[in-house]
Amino acid sequence: MPTSESNRPKVVLIVDDIPDNLSLLHDALDEAGYTVLVATDGAAALTRAGRQQPDVILLDALMPGMDGFEVARRLKADFATAHIPIVFMTGLTETEHVVAAFEAGGIDYVTKPIRPQEVIVRIAAHMQGARQVSLARSALDASGQATIAIRMDTGALVWQTPKARQLLAEFAPPDGDKAPADLLQWITASAQARTGNQTVLPFSLVVADRRLVFNLNEQTADGEWLVSLREESDRASIDALIPAFGLTQREAEVLYWVTKGKTNRDIGDILGLSPRTVHKHLEHVFAKQGVETRTAAATLAINTLKAGGD
Repeated sequence: MPTSESNRPKVVLIVDDIPDNLSLLHDALDEAGYTVLVATDGAAALTRAGRQQPDVILLDALMPGMDGFEVARRLKADFATAHIPIVFMTGLTETEHVVAAFEAGGIDYVTKPIRPQEVIVRIAAHMQGARQVSLARSALDASGQATIAIRMDTGALVWQTPKARQLLAEFAPPDGDKAPADLLQWITASAQARTGNQTVLPFSLVVADRRLVFNLNEQTADGEWLVSLREESDRASIDALIPAFGLTQREAEVLYWVTKGKTNRDIGDILGLSPRTVHKHLEHVFAKQGVETRTAAATLAINTLKAGGD
């Protein structure tokens, strides 16, 4: 475990009091290299988790006022804390209480009296899994891809890349953290089709001359479905050609209309340019693509746009 204070993993220990066995847990976590942040009621737990962004939360199931199940539901409903693993601490071992813990968003539970070393091993495993997911999501964020994660039992958008958030806001603004109802229905039907080895068709939303296409990817270990989004429109295709070949905005516009079979005169009419200016832009496009003909430039661009949509 890291020893510097800034690198120590943070654990929020949420209890209504600190009896002896939980004091032992506090000390054991501290000795194992964790920074322990104690909250003694539900409201304080929500505030501390939002501000401190702990790596894991140990949550007492039974507390006066707001119980642990409600605390967990609120943590999972908040985009800022939904990703944090929750491990319940409970003396209740009946099936209904165990089920309630998982339904509220818990990833694991330990029974009282607490055995500190068992807890430490469990939270270390869950932290590792959570960090791998976090790294994967950060990579998607940085790549500029549009991807969302949906928890089907609640219909909640538990995570989305910045690009996905932008597209959803433009095509179908979510109701709070809830995914659109027709999107949820499509995921359910697609998941059933996949289990039967049937073709899974994409789902789409249309606004004016723009089309947002959704493709079902895979289900995570936590039961969340990952869905990729892509926009199909003239503007989206032009924007995709710019980084693909290092083009300027105007060069990308000219190349895009070449892929549509337009002549230099047609492109000039569309863009308000002379045919000679269009020709000069195409010469620059050819050089950047490493091709010599109009057909080769169009083919390369079409294949690039197709690969980006797959």
